[in-house]
Amino acid sequence: MKVPFKSADILIPKNTDMTKWSVVACDQYTSEPEYWKEVNEIVGDSPSTLKLTLPEIYLGTTDEEERIKKINSTMKDYVDNDMFDEYKDSMIYLQRTQDDGKIREGLIGMVDLEDYSYEKNSQTLIRATEKTVIERIPPRMKVRENALLELPHIMILIDDPERNIIEPLKSEVNENDTIYDFDLMKKGGHIKGYKLNKESIHNVTQKLEKLAEQEHFNTKYNVHDKGVLLFAMGDGNHSLATAKACYEKLKETMTEEEYLNSPSRYALVELVNLHSDALQFEAIHRVIFNTNPEDLLHELYQYYNINEDGTGQEVEIVTQGMDKKIYISNPKSNITVGSIQMFLDEYLENHEGKIDYIHGDDTTRNMAKENGNIGFLFKPMRKDELFKTVILDGALPRKTFSMGHSYDKRYYLESRKIK
Repeated sequence: MKVPFKSADILIPKNTDMTKWSVVACDQYTSEPEYWKEVNEIVGDSPSTLKLTLPEIYLGTTDEEERIKKINSTMKDYVDNDMFDEYKDSMIYLQRTQDDGKIREGLIGMVDLEDYSYEKNSQTLIRATEKTVIERIPPRMKVRENALLELPHIMILIDDPERNIIEPLKSEVNENDTIYDFDLMKKGGHIKGYKLNKESIHNVTQKLEKLAEQEHFNTKYNVHDKGVLLFAMGDGNHSLATAKACYEKLKETMTEEEYLNSPSRYALVELVNLHSDALQFEAIHRVIFNTNPEDLLHELYQYYNINEDGTGQEVEIVTQGMDKKIYISNPKSNITVGSIQMFLDEYLENHEGKIDYIHGDDTTRNMAKENGNIGFLFKPMRKDELFKTVILDGALPRKTFSMGHSYDKRYYLESRKIK
């Protein structure tokens, strides 16, 4: 099977302070204006991806349109002033040393948007892992649709427990292949990237093709009537969805030959192995505020077969005067958080209460113990559950899991022309 990941014409700035160039993904620190103020002060007048992206803290502000125009004109200035080295038909193997010292290995290339869908039950090779909030796409389209360049904070996962695809690349590169090597600002750690040779690119492609074989897929996940899931979204789900929406809009103005050969057909991404030791899944808990905990629990016991003897999916329930574990013996999802979210969605349609998604066990318990609140605490999702659950259930509920700290997310660095 032809895999929807290939080499790209990758732009890297030259003669630039790379620490000032590279800033964290726009969907981080959305409630912390001081973070972005500090980044702005660090960058100053230097060339920077800060000037080519729109931090989401500025979405919906009065100067949003002006910011987007400025982004587009700055992109053109950077290209016109020959600011980039272009690595034609390339892939970049990178090592990201996180703030905790763990090294996350990745591979930069581009994915074919013809093989991607963010619809919940899609059977495409590339799929969303969490529900895509359609309302979040149009504001991002405003940034992309007139942009000359794309800068990815998209991280896509492969399920390679044998570590046979990305991890061997470290022995196939040397110092002469180094493209960038620098410290990232604000606890981002360090990043080093190497240009892969043609043989390494060919080997990666062959191994991905093996992973995409239907028979191999069926055996691996013990399924028989499902389309192959090769790539699952890790981070940047709405960014890739925006690229897809812009491409579909562009198709309406082009012939089939034109759009299939358009650079907008592809999106630059980083592939990461789900089984990297540097990727940590953290649980995201639920607290329902201003509700009737007794009534909610009564309804939950009507909705599922609940026991307290350890049979089924485990969830810890905390409310005023109560903290106990219960088990669902007839779940509706492959994972506990999915089963509970299905119930909560239905319950909150007809009852009082406001849901919030909380990181941290102690924080959740403290909130849940306040009068009129109730909390649901989950164990972190196991990595080996992710692909199987998306295959069986489709995209997971929003806020199912979190991968690492904000400062461990992708930083903008590489770019590609999309016009």
